[in-house]
Amino acid sequence: MAEIKVERSLAGNNRQRLASLDIFRGLTVALMILVDDAGGDWPMIAHAPWNGCNLADFVMPFFLFIVGVSIALSLKRISNKFEACKKVCFRTCKLLFWGLLLQGGFSHAPDELSYGVDVTMMRFCGILQRIALSYLVVALIEIFTKDLHEENLSTGRLSIFKSYYCHWIVGVSVLVIYLATLYGTYVPDWEFVVNDKDSILYGKIQSVSCGVRGKLNPPCNAVGYVDRQVLVINHMYHHPAWRRSKAFTDDSPYEGALRQDAPSWCHAPFEPEGILSSISAILSTIIGVHFGHIIIHLQGHLARLKHWISTGLVFLTLGLTLHFTHLMPLNKQLYSFSYICVTSGAAALVFSSLYSLVDVLEWKHMFLPLKWIGMNAMLVYVMGAEGILAAFFNGWYYRHPHNTLITWIREHVFIRVWHSKRVGVLMYVIFAEILFWGLVTGVFHRFKIYWKL
Repeated sequence: MAEIKVERSLAGNNRQRLASLDIFRGLTVALMILVDDAGGDWPMIAHAPWNGCNLADFVMPFFLFIVGVSIALSLKRISNKFEACKKVCFRTCKLLFWGLLLQGGFSHAPDELSYGVDVTMMRFCGILQRIALSYLVVALIEIFTKDLHEENLSTGRLSIFKSYYCHWIVGVSVLVIYLATLYGTYVPDWEFVVNDKDSILYGKIQSVSCGVRGKLNPPCNAVGYVDRQVLVINHMYHHPAWRRSKAFTDDSPYEGALRQDAPSWCHAPFEPEGILSSISAILSTIIGVHFGHIIIHLQGHLARLKHWISTGLVFLTLGLTLHFTHLMPLNKQLYSFSYICVTSGAAALVFSSLYSLVDVLEWKHMFLPLKWIGMNAMLVYVMGAEGILAAFFNGWYYRHPHNTLITWIREHVFIRVWHSKRVGVLMYVIFAEILFWGLVTGVFHRFKIYWKL
């Protein structure tokens, strides 16, 4: 989404795009559409209600990893630091603008044919806002430390870590701040007003008992506490993934009616892209930058792949060990360190696989739709993943707002053909959404039309 449009060649000075990175970006956008639009019927691919890591939970760290790789490639040469900083800040502001517009509550697409938001209830955080923060911090580090390392590294397996030690100092600092806050912050009892108009408790004050330190459960973690203190609870996300948990509904892992004995915190908002978790997320981008540096400094395919795969396996092993030894659970909502390790390791292995297939073996044609989506990722995110184009078509209905062309296609062309809502919805998302955008962006690519930030 926050792609950097100038990407260097695999070796040498020819300016061309790294095909595997475009395809990885396109794959991640496609995954976002898949889990968002099919996750309701296939909860095993939707976000984990709390601890755990489903397919949807890989999307955000994949984006941050890709942003990191792109930063390293686009800022390989810096002729003017002031101009570079100005471009980074301007791109950050555009990301923040689109994030607030699309996820702040102003847009109700695609289901509601209306727009506008009560600014006292506006959501401040979101996907693009988190990407903007990570991009800003890591890009500025890359710019201001460019003179501290040489273009050609000395020999040795750890030479690249030594050359970019400033990045890792920042990464460790981010991790220390996150862990100290997560485990050291005292979370007192708190209360909130239920703002869900469909709830029988609408307008009533609910109390949550905490009075603890270092807890990682939904009601009493420091991540939520920091967001409630800084953002104010009305400006947080009102439909958290924990609404599919067993504590909330008997229909878990599907969404369903609230249990009568559900605890009070089930009615509360929670911000999955909040302040403390977004600080932790910077580490995902720093890891991505490291992989970009490998492209710049190691010229052989085999050398790059050996470094990437070994690093990815180390991260993956560390994250799984932390999770299964119960030292720190995998948790996307908290953006835990174990979650960073597992998702970064997975990103490394996926990127290495795509690099091998596309840039080494040159099997490019089979991935063309994903490449086209990746080269126009912002367009597909805004118009497709956020439902703006679908909202336009839904605005033209027959007698009733539910009788739209999109509804008819999904029902008659897919669900009835497969005689299953779950399978029909999945096929609709794959062919009528993901493949559709692959073809649209292919046409745009033919005429060199790109939505650049």
